[in-house]
Amino acid sequence: MPGLALALAAWLGCAGVAAAQSRLAQSPAETYTYDQRLNQQVPLDLPVTDEQGHSVALGTYFGQRPVILVLVQYKCPKLCGIVLEGVVECLRQMPEQPGVAFEVVTVSFDPRERTMTEDDAELGRVSLARAKKQRFIESYGRPGAAGHWHWLTAEQEAIARLTDAVGFRYAYSEKDNRFAHGSGLVILTPGGRTSRYFYGIDFKPEEVREALRTAADNRIGRPLKGFERVLLLCYDEDAATGALSLNIMKAMRTAAAVTVVILGVYLFFVWRRARRDASVPPSPLVGEGPGVRGELAGTGGFAPHPLPLSPEGRGEKVQDAPRSPAAIREGN
Repeated sequence: MPGLALALAAWLGCAGVAAAQSRLAQSPAETYTYDQRLNQQVPLDLPVTDEQGHSVALGTYFGQRPVILVLVQYKCPKLCGIVLEGVVECLRQMPEQPGVAFEVVTVSFDPRERTMTEDDAELGRVSLARAKKQRFIESYGRPGAAGHWHWLTAEQEAIARLTDAVGFRYAYSEKDNRFAHGSGLVILTPGGRTSRYFYGIDFKPEEVREALRTAADNRIGRPLKGFERVLLLCYDEDAATGALSLNIMKAMRTAAAVTVVILGVYLFFVWRRARRDASVPPSPLVGEGPGVRGELAGTGGFAPHPLPLSPEGRGEKVQDAPRSPAAIREGN
């Protein structure tokens, strides 16, 4: 059994490595994500452009309330839209009002989007940032949110300073004409320091609320542990379809690691139980045969009062011989 378990664990590990090599050979760029740079100051003097086309400093949106920072590409075919939908769903479930408890700042990491426009059914031809804002503010449906959810673009130099400050790693693939990037959001203090990171596309309202309270007090939250980040790393955006799909390489490596841990714990308990059982001597039984076994049924193998055997040794109880009336009288 231990040999089989170890062989299975080794096979899973090798399969994960083989899949990783195959996947990396096909990928145009490595998977990028967030580095957790807690207590890092964001450059508030960064020049950015708001959804109305006005040039402002990033610090315009800081100073009074904590900020939810979301880095996306507005024209991203799938993943960034899913991230934004996750933000909307999270905010809907929070009783706190934007502009009272927090601000939301969305920044595009694609400098080309600074001059892009898009047709909107209500607004007509507007900037890409304004069109995206219109869509997600309507989806959010919270009165007054438009004035406190800001949609920004910037030039490459400003984008590089911001993404470096918060640890957002990404790269552009000319071959596929797309960005390799991770997903998540960052909670910043009113003064612009990184306080908490959230990875993935699904954000728990209670955790975000707690992080906002922490940031509002200018405190720094806890870093995410490795197992809290694994789900982000198991998913990639398909280059051809833009669909969010399971990355087999990372999923198999994760499964192999979890399997090894589970098997290790299981084998430890098996070994410990076997060692404990070996240290306990067997309880001696008096006599053999079905009679003795019958008398010991339900006793757990222990016989506090040994049973006398019949002369034939069959383990049957010896019956006392009948006593004559004279013997009874003499006994009395």
